[in-house]
Amino acid sequence: ILMTTFILMGFPHAPALDTPLFGIFLVIYLLTVVGNLLILLVISMDSHLHTPMYYFLANLSFIDMWFSTVTVPKMLMTLVSPGGKTISFHSCMAQLYSFHFLGITECFLYTVMSYDRYLAISYPLRYSSMMSGRMCALLATTTWLTRSLHSAVQTILTFRLPYCGPQQIQHYICDAPAILKLACADTSAIEMVIFFNIGVVASSCFLLIVLSYVSIVCSIFKIRTSEGRHRAFQTCTSHCIVVLCFFGPGVFIYLRPGSKNAVDGVVTIFYTVLTPLLNPVVYTLRNKEVKKALLKLKDKVTYSQSK
Repeated sequence: ILMTTFILMGFPHAPALDTPLFGIFLVIYLLTVVGNLLILLVISMDSHLHTPMYYFLANLSFIDMWFSTVTVPKMLMTLVSPGGKTISFHSCMAQLYSFHFLGITECFLYTVMSYDRYLAISYPLRYSSMMSGRMCALLATTTWLTRSLHSAVQTILTFRLPYCGPQQIQHYICDAPAILKLACADTSAIEMVIFFNIGVVASSCFLLIVLSYVSIVCSIFKIRTSEGRHRAFQTCTSHCIVVLCFFGPGVFIYLRPGSKNAVDGVVTIFYTVLTPLLNPVVYTLRNKEVKKALLKLKDKVTYSQSK
């Protein structure tokens, strides 16, 4: 009998922790959505932030907001309601597509952002012409469109297999490695596709980012003033922090041999729940321009309320 529903078993934890974990993850989710919405609002309203770097940061905030929305609400339902663990076949398919589409798009966006920083620091005089508004739009559009096709292919390959039991997915989301364990057919070919599409592509992106930053560091050391070097390093540090937090768990899950459900579930929490929150925190706390824009926005709101 082919299955029409799956049961998400969640991540391993003591039942007594259901309510505390629900509260913690709910607060993190709300902060993530509000934080990323705030960044989008600030960038759109402040003309000083209408630059390539903040254009890509706005794209990143949009992705993070939806990346968290695709995964966290369903996870919260599995913590507080037995019925919340059930997910239909088509809902599972939609979640898998959205999860990989947003995740791999974010992966490519980090690569584009590192390229942008490379051009800004290595070619400051030619930067505005090399990274024009048209080029930014082209890079972003190409990233979104190609990754949507990538995710569609992977989703179709995963769900065209017959699934006949058991129903339990040992995860809190519909992720390909966990779903394939329920298939009643040989999955080795699809596992190789996943390994290439996610693991190899993500590793290639990470390698390109590393190469960009090696070139950036070489360019920074050529800057004559210490203040200039400090500003250049500060600009890149925020990006490096979120890149490491995003790529580390993903490579751990998709590139290592074998799969341990308990470990995968816990590691996935890091880049599906915490990393989307980390981005607005890092980019606001470490970025003077964003903090100035936030203060301006606050003053505008205060002024409008006082009238």
